[in-house]
Amino acid sequence: MQQNFQAPTNQRYQFVPRVLVFLSCGDELLLMRRADDRPIFPGLYNGLGGHVERGESVLAAAHRELNEESGLQGIDLWLCAVVAIDTGDADAGIVMWVFRGEATGEATKESGEGTLEWVSKERIAALPLVEDIPYLLPRVLSIRPGDSPLWGFYDYGDEGKLRMNFDGDQ
Repeated sequence: MQQNFQAPTNQRYQFVPRVLVFLSCGDELLLMRRADDRPIFPGLYNGLGGHVERGESVLAAAHRELNEESGLQGIDLWLCAVVAIDTGDADAGIVMWVFRGEATGEATKESGEGTLEWVSKERIAALPLVEDIPYLLPRVLSIRPGDSPLWGFYDYGDEGKLRMNFDGDQ
């Protein structure tokens, strides 16, 4: 296949690949409170994750990010959602693969990106969360190993407010 036929155009999206991981242990989820000095989502709670590096698979990136941010390794992850995000930037959007896993041990290290915290599912709604987490997380938590992933699309409306939709939403 010739590479030039795959080249992006202004009629096609270009995406930055990212991963997001939610680990549970019993009734708790491992979340990261982003450091206040971080340029993206300062002070807000999110799952663990980051960019997919050149030459690695999406699943390998999820495992690498999990290890880098928590020290946890060897956790079986399953794909729960794939979300295309139109950021409004003409050059590139984001595609985010969202994974889940069951942890059997505590996180073993801290990250310069934020502070790790095991949070009971009942307490999550009271936390300052990244904007899409209240909408995304319940859907992700409903996906079991072997289920089909959710397919989503985010964009920003005319007022700059994030709009989130998953196939099948009414």
